[in-house]
Amino acid sequence: MTLHELKIKHSSEEQSETVLVMQGGGSLGAYECGVFKSLAKHGIKFDIVAGTSIGAVNAGIIAGSKTGHPEKDLEDFWMEVAETKTPSTMSDNLRAIMSSSFGAFYGNPKVFSPVWFMGWNLDANSGSVYFPYKLPYFYDLTVLKNTLQKYIDPRKLNSKSIPRLIVTCTDIKQGEAVIFDSMTANIDAEHLVACASYPFYGIGWTEKDGKYLWDGSLLSNTPLREVIDSSPMLDKKVYIVNLFPHIQEKLPENFADVWHRARDIMHTDKTDHNVKMSKAISNYLLLLKEMYDIISNVELKGEMRERFRKLEPGYHKLAEARGAIIQEITRIERKEETHFIFEDADFSIVTIKNLIKQGEEDTEKALAEKQNAQQKDNKI
Repeated sequence: MTLHELKIKHSSEEQSETVLVMQGGGSLGAYECGVFKSLAKHGIKFDIVAGTSIGAVNAGIIAGSKTGHPEKDLEDFWMEVAETKTPSTMSDNLRAIMSSSFGAFYGNPKVFSPVWFMGWNLDANSGSVYFPYKLPYFYDLTVLKNTLQKYIDPRKLNSKSIPRLIVTCTDIKQGEAVIFDSMTANIDAEHLVACASYPFYGIGWTEKDGKYLWDGSLLSNTPLREVIDSSPMLDKKVYIVNLFPHIQEKLPENFADVWHRARDIMHTDKTDHNVKMSKAISNYLLLLKEMYDIISNVELKGEMRERFRKLEPGYHKLAEARGAIIQEITRIERKEETHFIFEDADFSIVTIKNLIKQGEEDTEKALAEKQNAQQKDNKI
């Protein structure tokens, strides 16, 4: 049996999982809402929904939808958190500046509240006011937890129901990833808030389950590897939403542009290596299985028989904990015409609606391209 034949045999024996992976990106998470709306319209069902930061919030609403219509609950959530103070007639850049500035001073009553004013002090001698940076954070996410409870049924996150929820955050003290998996943990809104505690925007950490937690994007903004680690047996068909463009032809013109492009590069999808490693490991294990099948059907004697018996437990351990094969991967990537460093803090209702619409349109294009490619392969 050739390796190709063995792969076909293996695929027919094993069930595969369909996985949706969503990134962190603040208000850009509205784009992911549009993506999911389009996927749901096409009847695509997910065995696992995963994410970090705002992607974890979106994943939590999808997995724990109170109404049973997650695409509606997700859009209702984004409409609720959108702010309506910023004039809709402004240009994209000016609207982003105004909305992010408004949020910095006044917060968002459905997402985060400012606590930075508690750090101001009055000097009794001079009568002047100064800010001594005594606070470890400027914004609190308690209001986000309250908002999420309107859309999430925690019972759905604490059972073996589908889709399975996998979200990630970062242990501040240990500097390592913490994975919350609905198959093994009782996830609630506070777990999701922990995944969205982004320190570079002054958002406070979350204390949960005896750990102090920050945003999972500090370690990985596209938690595909964490999904494979949590579910290593079944092959995967993966949909990834990439909020931060891979390519930008134009060089940065000023320091704000430099920050913006550096941020994009830090947070963009970097899962190609994971896919390559998954394929390589799978090939090794398939070859190992073929050799094991051949040897196990040969009558061994004496020392060779003993050596084979000693190797068998190690083989079975590898075979049972093998790396899942990523059978296919579909990427939906947000593109942008203008670049603004705080675009992910623009919660204005016009921007939120535009992002949802863009997510839907890009998903339709990606699915059409995928279908065309499959039809060409079938003809060949």
